[in-house]
Amino acid sequence: MSGLHLRGVVLPDGDGPTDLWVVNGRVRTQPVPGARTVVDGGYLVPGLVDAHCHVGLGPHGVVDLPEAVEQAITDRDAGTLLIRDCGSPLDTRPLQERLDLPRIIRAGRHLARPRRYIRYLGVEVEREGDLAAAVAEQVANGDGWIKLVGDWIDRDTGELDPLWSDDVLRDAIKVAHDGGARVTAHVFGEAALPGLLDAGIDCIEHGTGLTDETIALMAANGTALVPTLINVENFPGIADGAGKYPSYQRHMRELYARSGERIGAAIEAGVPVYAGTDAGGGIRHGRIVDEVEALHRVGMTRTDALAAASWRARAWLGFPSLVEGAAADVVVYDRDPREDLSVLRHPSLVMLRGRVH
Repeated sequence: MSGLHLRGVVLPDGDGPTDLWVVNGRVRTQPVPGARTVVDGGYLVPGLVDAHCHVGLGPHGVVDLPEAVEQAITDRDAGTLLIRDCGSPLDTRPLQERLDLPRIIRAGRHLARPRRYIRYLGVEVEREGDLAAAVAEQVANGDGWIKLVGDWIDRDTGELDPLWSDDVLRDAIKVAHDGGARVTAHVFGEAALPGLLDAGIDCIEHGTGLTDETIALMAANGTALVPTLINVENFPGIADGAGKYPSYQRHMRELYARSGERIGAAIEAGVPVYAGTDAGGGIRHGRIVDEVEALHRVGMTRTDALAAASWRARAWLGFPSLVEGAAADVVVYDRDPREDLSVLRHPSLVMLRGRVH
């Protein structure tokens, strides 16, 4: 039986060299006769995860499939081997069929109200009461995740207001859960969070408006947070471009000023936090290491920040790490990234589905 052989420190638990073998794209922990050694030394990290990514979305909107392929390759070469697509106007199912591209968990399209999100990106639900039906449609079209737009600027009030009433959210999230899907929501501000959390949402994206009360509720419920810190750096520019809405401008600048402290408080409270770049649109692909370093800056240990983009994120999304029978998705580094996160910028080997790239 032919196969590949890797020897190194296997994270997260390894404290000395361990041997792994790969046959038919799967990890084996028992020797495989005749296996060819492709790694002899270094640190073997379960494939990195970008838990908030938009393959198929570019700075000017939807891209074509060839450009989406290039986006996915950029992510792969940075070590991202598993992507939770957090809403895309492009049908990326053809990319899922390619063995050389990261695994993509699709959330379908964003669900928003008319004139309450970026034009053309989401499904605009004309009547608020139709949200549950729209959720059911996206459950059928996705891979177990639904993406709601929880808040956005309301041009009538000039503020960052919720899109949905509490009872509508409860009904819609129940439909998703009954269909076996989890729900996440884009949320910048404070006002939308209580309704979403009370309705049983599974994850919050961005979360810059977290309060002590909503942090405590997330921690108690086990609600996940993907803060997309490198995208939060765009808040001042977003505010600058909203000159017609001075209240919204002030709010976005306040959210930005408090963002590090608020995300740090969520980490301290035990909220499950995962790394996501928000790549697509205003964030280029391949920046997962920037997000890992940002999580460390706001309070995560280096090991926890790496886990948020590797083994813990994989477990959250239903993918095991480097254990017997698991997919052979591994990134190898010459030095220990738990000691220096910048090591993550220089993988010595990327293996996806047992293939070396």
